[in-house]
Amino acid sequence: MSMRKRPNGLIIGKVRVAIGVVGIIFEARPNVTSDAFGLCFKSGNCAILKGGSDAIHSNIAIVSAMQEALRRMNIPKGALSLIESTDRETTNAFMKMKDYVDLLIPRGGRGLIQSVVNNATIPVIETGTGNCHVYVDQFADQEMAVNIIKNAKTQRIGVCNACESIVVHRAIAKEFLPKLYAALKEYDVEMRGDSYAVECLGPDQPLVKDATEEDWGTEYLDYILSIKVVYSVDEAIAHINHYNTGHSEAIITNDYTNAQKFLDEVDAAAVYVNASTRFTDGFEFGYGAEIGISTQKLHARGPMGLLALTTTKYIIYGNGQIRR
Repeated sequence: MSMRKRPNGLIIGKVRVAIGVVGIIFEARPNVTSDAFGLCFKSGNCAILKGGSDAIHSNIAIVSAMQEALRRMNIPKGALSLIESTDRETTNAFMKMKDYVDLLIPRGGRGLIQSVVNNATIPVIETGTGNCHVYVDQFADQEMAVNIIKNAKTQRIGVCNACESIVVHRAIAKEFLPKLYAALKEYDVEMRGDSYAVECLGPDQPLVKDATEEDWGTEYLDYILSIKVVYSVDEAIAHINHYNTGHSEAIITNDYTNAQKFLDEVDAAAVYVNASTRFTDGFEFGYGAEIGISTQKLHARGPMGLLALTTTKYIIYGNGQIRR
């Protein structure tokens, strides 16, 4: 990564190295089995995988095939291990194997992730649940906003980068919200709004409901949107920072100052101007496959590719230097 010479003649370099043994706890998607090992292997790590019961037979078959490939290349099959037990006690024990595992990455729903974060004694990278917002500013291109929200909400609803909540500036709410309702009606998207949003949408519309406090913080993973009307970009930022999960947030605006303020002040792994939150993905960012999307702030944040599965080490060349 870097190399420099100090006045005393020491040459100090910084290199990237593998983390070591990476444990991945995941739920029902067997593609994670091959994706996760491929990334760990290419970055020089060993992997211990712990999948859920729904895909255990697929996971066993996939790991067996990959271990056979390792054997044929004279690579110890221990580079990849699968914990075949699917009971909770085994998972809890795995979370505490600090002497054997250097890093733990959970992949799945909020319950799994919180269980790992709360119970593990191994360092954890928290991958994200996504209560993602799109803020439609008073200076937004409304047609663009409708198209972006339609994509962010309906293109694939069961993913962490799907839009779950809309924030709208009051100056355009009465004009904009009926347009949005018309565009999402064909998908039967239920809209849960504050009192002014419901007034703008029409309380008699079949897909319009009053929002509760719980709605503002909910990742629906369903055809449901919460809608909050605000008086300013500052109020929008405050609302988003209070209720978001640190994943992906977007502003739709033609105002440069508001766009930059949003980029600077919204606390999330990915912050967009005039684009769908659905792009928060390793492939779309040009990283290829991803091990997950980190919503924390230490070591890695956002889509995690090969670089995020390494750490750093300093190497120092001397010729007899001693410290005086």
